[in-house]
Amino acid sequence: MSITGLSPAAIALNRFGLGAKPSEAPPTDARRWLTAQFDRFDARPAVFVALPDAGAMVKSYREQQQAMRQAARLAPTADTVPTKPAKTAEQMAVRQDFAQDVQALYRQAVQARTQSALETQAPFIERMVHFWSNHFCVSADNPQTSAFVGAFERDAIRPHVLGRFEDMLLAVEQHPAMLIYLNQIQSIGPDSLAARRAAARSPGKVRGLNENLGREVMELHTLGVRSGYTQADVTEFARALTGWSVGAQGPQDDGNADDFAFRPNLHEPGPRTILGKTYDQAGVEQARAVLIDFARSPATATHVATKLARHFAGDMPPPALVARLTATFTKSRGDLPSLYRTLIESAEGWAPTPLKFKTPWEWTVSALRGLGREQVGQLQMAGVQSQLGQPLWKPGSPAGWDDTAASWAAPDALLRRVEFAQRLVAPIGDTIDARVLGPKLIPASFSPATAEQVSRAESPGSALALLLISPDFLRR
Repeated sequence: MSITGLSPAAIALNRFGLGAKPSEAPPTDARRWLTAQFDRFDARPAVFVALPDAGAMVKSYREQQQAMRQAARLAPTADTVPTKPAKTAEQMAVRQDFAQDVQALYRQAVQARTQSALETQAPFIERMVHFWSNHFCVSADNPQTSAFVGAFERDAIRPHVLGRFEDMLLAVEQHPAMLIYLNQIQSIGPDSLAARRAAARSPGKVRGLNENLGREVMELHTLGVRSGYTQADVTEFARALTGWSVGAQGPQDDGNADDFAFRPNLHEPGPRTILGKTYDQAGVEQARAVLIDFARSPATATHVATKLARHFAGDMPPPALVARLTATFTKSRGDLPSLYRTLIESAEGWAPTPLKFKTPWEWTVSALRGLGREQVGQLQMAGVQSQLGQPLWKPGSPAGWDDTAASWAAPDALLRRVEFAQRLVAPIGDTIDARVLGPKLIPASFSPATAEQVSRAESPGSALALLLISPDFLRR
């Protein structure tokens, strides 16, 4: 099935935005429509504000578990010989209740993100929220991380999506979701006060450095792989990061588990040399200084530019666009609106042929918007995204979800979209004429081949499902 050339309006709505709405007229000036959204974006939509903070729930769970472990240790055994206490039925019940609470919070956050995508007046900027959330991804694969993923996007990504890269970077790396996900809260400087005290108490037990956060910051969040750093640089940065933690780590801690906390007794003392530069700042400021330098590095500019170009201009990013975005990043010192303007002004992103295959998330959101849905309602999006192969905030690795067609266009993945499209349109298929809807969703670009297939469908519902799984709609 061939696809006709895409109009600027169709590109703005679908490639830059989140999909057209039948109730809204297509933009007459596509580029101006995109830049006007900078002033319309709502960084704190009501559905996100309503999400409960996870910290109180996590702190309560930790306190319950610690109290029960302490009670189990103090309980007399048959021979009065101390043993490592087994998990009691009460502990298991508390863990199960916590897991259920966390899953409820996770599902609420997924609903909130979907609702925000449906109601936003700035779909291009909302897309950028999703882009950065995937770039700085956390994975809700364990209960404690899962509790914080919605707050992570709300508090670390959304407020900075129209700000500076380095401010978003600092917010991301200090967020509980990231610190828990990459095990930073377990990292202890080998020569720190805490390590020396632990060694004195238990000479045979070693608690040490965790390099996960340091490595992923350098490889994925900033400089990029093969940018010239060494394993020694990773280790030194991990040492600089020691002490970065989360509030309310224990029953005696009065801190807030939703907040960043610096713990001086865990910090590795002394200067650190990273990428040839020595950092002699004290405490929390040491890693912060390193992050700022990473944010301003030419390697970071190229890494970010390449990912942005891939997202908007094709799986093989055009070198000229990468170079242009790199120059903008460097000149503006990571000003994100300047990057977005360069994307909007560059011809590569406006090629009239489809450049990207929609991920399951992109496709689902555009389908809901295209059907005129204003509320997510009872549709359980966490389950939908799992069925479609892209469970929200669960990419499976710190690298995030792939942004290439090869990861999403397999036959079995397409079959899942067919099945979901049929279920989605079943209640409304007789109320919407797909022949009229198609040209609204892909203005001035609806292909004759798709129009013919839709017109030949055996029922209005089948026609609507065919529209949602057509090449016109699957690509942007």
